[in-house]
Amino acid sequence: MASPIKMIAVDIDGTLLPSVGTVVSERNCCALRDAEAAGMELVIATGRRQAYGAPLIHPVGLKPETTVMITSNGTVTRTLAGEAIDRFFLPVETARGLCPALRPFGTTVFTFDREGPGELVLESLDNLRGRIALWVEANRAAILEVRPLERAFDQGEAPVQGMVCGGVEEMRRAEEWLAASPVASQVEMHRTEYPTRDLTILDILPPGCSKGTALRRLAEGRGIGRGEILAIGDNWNDLEMLEFAGNRAVMANGAPDLVELARERGWTIAAGNDEDGVAQIVESVLAGSRVSRW
Repeated sequence: MASPIKMIAVDIDGTLLPSVGTVVSERNCCALRDAEAAGMELVIATGRRQAYGAPLIHPVGLKPETTVMITSNGTVTRTLAGEAIDRFFLPVETARGLCPALRPFGTTVFTFDREGPGELVLESLDNLRGRIALWVEANRAAILEVRPLERAFDQGEAPVQGMVCGGVEEMRRAEEWLAASPVASQVEMHRTEYPTRDLTILDILPPGCSKGTALRRLAEGRGIGRGEILAIGDNWNDLEMLEFAGNRAVMANGAPDLVELARERGWTIAAGNDEDGVAQIVESVLAGSRVSRW
């Protein structure tokens, strides 16, 4: 007999949000509120930092004190209200060494767990605007330009996340290069691919960090088993979370290779993000249906 779902972990971009815009649909909002009312714990798991993700989630109407946000792809965990749960850092010397190593691949951005200008530090805004202009404009107040980037660590503060972005093939080469480099044992890498835009975001995190490991720590702390967890995502940075959960669904609009992997493993393929796929899955769970297990 399937265990009842006690925790639902949901990605934001490409999953909870539509393809265009930053407003969660009313159907998705209602489904998540209904799940909360039924006693399920809600976890929002995203590559965004909390200050960039929380404003999208507050209007959903979930309880801020009990809703959990796993942010920066698993390095920081807080409640939606901001109460600290978990946090991990890239060592300063590791981050400093990444600056020259990543420079040939494009503009590197480091995320610091602080508020205001300097949450995001990079060398040049101009190099990013052409590829992720909307991200730049949405985060402009938090961005600080530092040249050379190595100087961002002069005060000894450690970041929670590094990121470099570029074309899909370019970033796959960057990931392969880093995986074969001496720094590989000092970091964890996760990529988020958008093939139709020829865009990949390659996140560089402290060793062992992922949405999956953050979800595991959270669940263990609450006494919730894998079979009682449902995870919903759309991209490669969701893979560890999907693999950890005993119940999982991959969005039909997700990264094509991930959707194919999900089919091979017999995972549920949810309707696309523009068809309220999250709501459809959550509604089916509330109605007593099973989500595919692996």
